[in-house]
Amino acid sequence: MSSRDLAAENHLTGYPERTEQRLGFLDRAAQKLYCQARAWRETNARQSPRSFLDHVNGWKNELASRDPAALREEARAVGSALERQGFLDAPLARAFAIVREAAGRELGQQHYDEQLLGGRMLLGPRVVEMETGEGKTLTATLAAASAALAGVPTHVITANDYLATRDTEMLRPLYHALGLRVACIRPEMQPVQRRAVYQNDVVYCSNKEIAFDYLRDRIALGRTLTLGRSAVSRLAGLGSGSDNVVLRGLFYAIVDEADSVLIDDARVPLIISNTSQDKASSELYHQAVRIARALEEGRDFVMSRHGAAAELLDPGRERLRREAERLGGLWTGSRRSEELVSKALVALHGLRPDIDYLVKDGKVQIVDEYTGRLMADRSWERGLHQMVEAKEGVEVTVHREPIARMSYQRFFRRYLRLAGMTGTAREIRGELASVYGLSVVPIPTHRPLRRHDAGSHIAATLEVKWQSVVDRVTALHVEGRPVLVGTRSVRASELLSARLHERGLPHQVLNARGDLNEATLVAAAGEHGRITVATNMAGRGTDIVLGKGVAELGGLHVIGTERHDAGRIDRQLFGRSGRQGDPGSFELFASLEDDLFVSSTTAAWRRACAPSRRLAVTSMRWVQRRVERRHARQREQLLAHDQQQDMLLAFSGRPE
Repeated sequence: MSSRDLAAENHLTGYPERTEQRLGFLDRAAQKLYCQARAWRETNARQSPRSFLDHVNGWKNELASRDPAALREEARAVGSALERQGFLDAPLARAFAIVREAAGRELGQQHYDEQLLGGRMLLGPRVVEMETGEGKTLTATLAAASAALAGVPTHVITANDYLATRDTEMLRPLYHALGLRVACIRPEMQPVQRRAVYQNDVVYCSNKEIAFDYLRDRIALGRTLTLGRSAVSRLAGLGSGSDNVVLRGLFYAIVDEADSVLIDDARVPLIISNTSQDKASSELYHQAVRIARALEEGRDFVMSRHGAAAELLDPGRERLRREAERLGGLWTGSRRSEELVSKALVALHGLRPDIDYLVKDGKVQIVDEYTGRLMADRSWERGLHQMVEAKEGVEVTVHREPIARMSYQRFFRRYLRLAGMTGTAREIRGELASVYGLSVVPIPTHRPLRRHDAGSHIAATLEVKWQSVVDRVTALHVEGRPVLVGTRSVRASELLSARLHERGLPHQVLNARGDLNEATLVAAAGEHGRITVATNMAGRGTDIVLGKGVAELGGLHVIGTERHDAGRIDRQLFGRSGRQGDPGSFELFASLEDDLFVSSTTAAWRRACAPSRRLAVTSMRWVQRRVERRHARQREQLLAHDQQQDMLLAFSGRPE
């Protein structure tokens, strides 16, 4: 679809978006193969990118002589050309040259050739893979500004609200110099304010904010909206659902940190809920937790391997039956009572404080397993959240029932044009292709990588591992090298912090308990002798600048303290070092008692791995890939369930 077609959609339909197609297995396999072939062709077609870059660079001297008013007029003229011709190389090269010139004047930095190539790729259905520190934020301005100049409403979607606000304020002078309006969606905004923001040419927002805005729009509109339906409603004096919507439609989106937004977050559906009419008292949850505490694992119940479910055994059912008879009321139904106690068992034994959630400000707040961030606006479904609140002794919130839901996969597939960028996409290129129709195109680094892999160290026990980590941090601190230590959980970060305090080592801790100064702490992680301990939230999108003399010492050293559920997250952490041609190094310290390894292997296998480092390393990689496949299946099942629910709702005439 050309830029002209996209711009025209705004005038032809009431709420432009792509009509979703339900693809079967063979269709998805064919789409995956096509995307991979397209990515291979684009990666190996060296002549075309070189020609495009020469064309962009050919405008440099001419544009440098233009005053601000003339440059803005030039931008307006090339926007008209893009709207008429589409994103052809000739007008697009001219647009990129104008954006680069404006960036040099307003931001003090101009796009280099690799960023120009990345920007060009972002105008197609692709995920651009650029190494950490290669300037993805600036790269996105090329595609975003060019599309906006062509009249295409553009959304730049980030992984969190902080990045959306930061990028908007940082890049506002650039967009204004081109005659474009830019704004940011913030969580506290009301619908009227949101509607005004979405009228801008370029809108920065987090995936959570825009996805929920869209879902609320669908509730207001019903399942479909056409100009005919809207006109009939107005003529009849009934108004239109479009009077209550905030978005203009789904035209073009550039997704920053695409692996996090399109893959990791896709395991959790978007749900808008309302207060349940069935107001089970908080006492019911407390009673369930009390009964569950009295049950013994192995005798009365068994937990699933990953702690996501609990199954009562016959002795447990008998004990529950006696308790239910004594309590009466809602406990009299055997199926309902077993469901309540099973939920309580998951809350007690499956969900762990300081790992899966935090108790903060008197509330239970979920911790995102991939980023380590708090998700204060999310709660577990079907009473599980209330069970955890009862377990922790905080106020039990009112149970809420979902009134609308949608998966992230279906939301993003509705954009007329979708693209993304990240530093870690190669491991998930198959899923990006089959689910979103996106090919992955790697972009070469501006300077050669100087990141050194210092290897993996496997300890038999957690105690030995943490002792080794502290010894390594101490040695590096004596040398004056800055160290960034990544942990999987809040609990692990605080355990390591206590050990560093015992050694008298000054350090900073960054986790979900206190993330207000995240960007400042991460940006300073490259200073001489600095020790930073952080969960996965370690400042994605924030540059780590090496302090004076640090490069000569070898640069920033990153230590991983456990393999994560996805190899991509390990690469993200290690990618904090050696940015933009700086020297740097990384290494992994793991143990056979790490949660990921214990939850997926038997005690006998762990004993077999103890004397063999090679077997231990191979086994850990196998476990990691196995978990990656399980999570991929969960995302696939969520999408299938979401599509099935959509078909049922379509039959009933209800909104999704």
